[in-house]
Amino acid sequence: MEQRYVGHTGLRVSRLGLGTMTWGRDTDEHEAAEQLRDLLDAGGSLVDVGTSYGEGTCEEVLGKLMGAVASRDEIVICAKAAVPMYRTGPDVSRRSLLTALDASLTRLGVDHVDLWTVPGWSSRVPLAETLSALAVAVDTGRARYAGIANVDGWQAALAASGGAGAGTPIAVQAEYSLVQRTIERELMPAAAHLGLGVIAWSPLGRGVLTGKYRNGTPADSRAASPHLAAFVAPYLDRVSRRIVDAVLTAADGLGCAPLEVALAWIRDRPGVSSVLVGARTAAQFRGSLASEDIELPPEILTALDEVSLAAT
Repeated sequence: MEQRYVGHTGLRVSRLGLGTMTWGRDTDEHEAAEQLRDLLDAGGSLVDVGTSYGEGTCEEVLGKLMGAVASRDEIVICAKAAVPMYRTGPDVSRRSLLTALDASLTRLGVDHVDLWTVPGWSSRVPLAETLSALAVAVDTGRARYAGIANVDGWQAALAASGGAGAGTPIAVQAEYSLVQRTIERELMPAAAHLGLGVIAWSPLGRGVLTGKYRNGTPADSRAASPHLAAFVAPYLDRVSRRIVDAVLTAADGLGCAPLEVALAWIRDRPGVSSVLVGARTAAQFRGSLASEDIELPPEILTALDEVSLAAT
């Protein structure tokens, strides 16, 4: 699998990364181990964890698997901080962020993560304070690099030019797929100008681009899950359906699965360092890895572009 540099740095990650949102909740340790093995066997390296995923259980699972399935130096750990939310935004104070990081390191059983990303924006916490937490994390060796997640273009610009030294963000995480292209308006151009790598999450449109919801809601799907139904619901509409139909048509013509088309499309978008794919089972994740063998013809890329832009 191709390894890509993250922005203007020497950090390299696999262009397809393993998301762990379901680990420890919908995905047991055995299935998680299979997913991690499959990632490594395919030449992948990036594993994304988050404190908010099952209240940190995904980090505990990965911590157990390191050593048994993979050595620490085989994987690039990207950890997202989960902090309390208030009406004014997330608690991105230095105290809250560093407390969250230390808790993640304990659950993972490691002394550092490779990329540590912090959430959004708060009107009550000075940006300099938030950036100082990133600097402390990097300067003390708890994180090798820092990033930001789910921000607007102007916020990314302020963060990247905030003068935090070693803690200056090198990457931005954002939702990006054929059914969600909002980041192309401001964030992608800003990231390109600032030298930030883009790590895309939910590249399958929260699952709808697999085509599984075209004729209803499968009982074992995320949309049928009590804790994820609201997450999927925004893309179960007529607008998304037109895009899904286009993906299905392309997949039929290429003789591959719809998710392979959707992943290949976003994987090769300019500025994308890596695409995070989460799956409930190892079999589902192997289906995503199959996208590595797909190269979309220019005419299909153009058609998907036109349909998705017209629909969104």
